[in-house]
Amino acid sequence: MRIEWFGESRVNIVLGIVVVIGCILGGFVMHGGNVLALFQPNEVLIIGGAAFGAMIISNPLSITFGVIKSAGALLTPSKYTKVLYLNLLNLMYDLLNKARREGLMAMEADIDDPAASPIFSQYPELLKHEEGIEFICDYLRIMISGSMATHELEALIDQELEAHHQETAQIPNAISKVADGLPGFGIVAAVLGIVITMGKLGGPPDQLGHSVAAALVGTLLGILFAYGFVGPFSAYLEHKNRDEARFYECIKACFIASMNGMPPQLAVEFGRKVLFHSVRPTFAELEEQYRGKR
Repeated sequence: MRIEWFGESRVNIVLGIVVVIGCILGGFVMHGGNVLALFQPNEVLIIGGAAFGAMIISNPLSITFGVIKSAGALLTPSKYTKVLYLNLLNLMYDLLNKARREGLMAMEADIDDPAASPIFSQYPELLKHEEGIEFICDYLRIMISGSMATHELEALIDQELEAHHQETAQIPNAISKVADGLPGFGIVAAVLGIVITMGKLGGPPDQLGHSVAAALVGTLLGILFAYGFVGPFSAYLEHKNRDEARFYECIKACFIASMNGMPPQLAVEFGRKVLFHSVRPTFAELEEQYRGKR
C-alpha cells in the first residue's frame, strides 16, 4: 500500500533521518555523552569538501551537476504511480486499437504532433513525460515503415533501453563511490586532528582532551555520512531508476505483443503484467475503462 500523505518519498526520507540521528544521539546521551562535543564544523568541512572534490575529479562535470540536481529527488515522490500507469495502458490501447481498425498509416498525424492528437491529448499528464511520448512515437514510426520483423524491433528496443539504463545509473554510481570514500576522508580528518594534538603536548590536559575528541569525531562523521546518508541516497535513486525502467518495459511489452498479432486489449495486458504490484492497475479497472470507450 502506497503512502499518499505528505508524499511517500518524503515520509521515507524524514522518517529515516529521524531514526538514524535519534538512535545515534540517543545512545550517545544515554552513555553520558555531551551532544555539543559532536558539533565540529571544521571536521565536516574537511570531510565534505574532500569528498566533493574527489567526486569532481572522478566524474565529468555533467555527472557532477547531475548529482547536485538529484538532491531534489529526495523530497520528490515518484511520478510512476498507479494513476500514471492506468493512463499509459489506456493510451496504448487507444493507439493499438486505432492501428488495428484504420491501419498503421492512420497514425502518422498523431505521432507527428502528439499535443494536437485526439488520442494523446486525452492524457495531459502523459504528455508531460516528453521522453516517454518520444519513445512511443519513435517506435510507432518504425512499425509504420513495415520493414522490421518483430524480433528485430525487440532487439532495437532492448539496445535503447540498455543505453538508457546505463545512462541513468551514472549518477547513483557516482554517489555510491562518494559514500565508499567518506570513511577514508573521516580518517584524514582524524589524522589532521591528531597532528594538531601533537602540537599541543605539554599543554593543559583539557585542551588535549578536546583536540583528541575532535579528531575522533572526524572518524565518526565520515562513517556516519557514508552509511547513514550518502549510501542510502544512492540506493534510493536506484529504486527510482527501476521505477522508470518499468515504464519503458511496459511500452515495449505492448508493442511486441501487438506485432505478434495480439488484439489491443490482450497486448495491453502483456504491458500490465510487467508492472510491479504496488502500481499495477487491476484487470477490472482496465476493463471498466474499455467498456466506456466501446
